Amino acid sequence: MKEEIAIIPYTGKYAKAIKELNYEWILHYFKLEPGDIKSLNNPEKEILDKSGYIFYAIVNENAVGVVTLLKISDTVYELSKMAVSSAYQGKGIGKRLIVHALHFSKEKGFEKLVLYSNTKLVSAIHLYKNFGFYEVELETGLYERANIKMEKLLSFI
Repeated sequence: MKEEIAIIPYTGKYAKAIKELNYEWILHYFKLEPGDIKSLNNPEKEILDKSGYIFYAIVNENAVGVVTLLKISDTVYELSKMAVSSAYQGKGIGKRLIVHALHFSKEKGFEKLVLYSNTKLVSAIHLYKNFGFYEVELETGLYERANIKMEKLLSFI
């Protein structure tokens, strides 16, 4: 039996999941940065109250994935804090989260999504490229672990 995956907007019921899911992958590959701790410990204040959005992938009433959209300007948002539980990787949840974020962004009239990642995360970079994100020049000093910046113009979806 295939498990149903629902993508839902932020709800207090899953408030801790954004922290747990992101800490899992960040600590596996890197180290926590001050910005991670600040935003993941208080997502309502640091993301939602700053005109950002949080979406969860839910399977059997459990949050198994998360993605956020962080406001950069009225028309540009950052696809960020995307994480899928290690127990659920390889099941298409990351794809579902990106599809949802892209459609939501297009509906909201956003013109562009940007993201920051690390080329060490080969499957993530491959996923982003499959959705039409392309590499652009990386500014320095935003994230310690980021060594690649990608963007996608939403007029092309």
